[in-house]
Amino acid sequence: MIIEKYTGKIYGYARISTPKQSINRQITNIKERYPDAVIIEEQYSGTTVDRPAFNSLIGRLNEGDTVVFDEVSRMSRSADEGIRLYEELFDRGVNLVYIKEPHINTDVYRSKLNRKIEKIKADTGSKATDKLLNAIFAALR
Repeated sequence: MIIEKYTGKIYGYARISTPKQSINRQITNIKERYPDAVIIEEQYSGTTVDRPAFNSLIGRLNEGDTVVFDEVSRMSRSADEGIRLYEELFDRGVNLVYIKEPHINTDVYRSKLNRKIEKIKADTGSKATDKLLNAIFAALR
């Protein structure tokens, strides 16, 4: 079952840190929801985002593409690096989906920002404010 409809390519990123771990659960969870996802597998420590397969994936993502993770720890274990990467990809128009933490998916974040902007627009009446907010709103789409 696909949760959201996306316009670009859909990638699933599955990572394990050691050969003793199994990557199969991550792949199964991603493919269950996004059967057409191209799976990128990697065995590499999560303590850094400097991972070869991950870096290659990030480099080829285009606006509208989607990256699906089983959980946020597959992207990054460091909050600072994770937030930086999330913001970078969000700004590039890449959708991020976290199966186990859907409340931080970029669609949820984008929707909340749009609602806040609409509320500010409704609460103000100024044409200058409306122009500024319309420009911000357009940039988020």
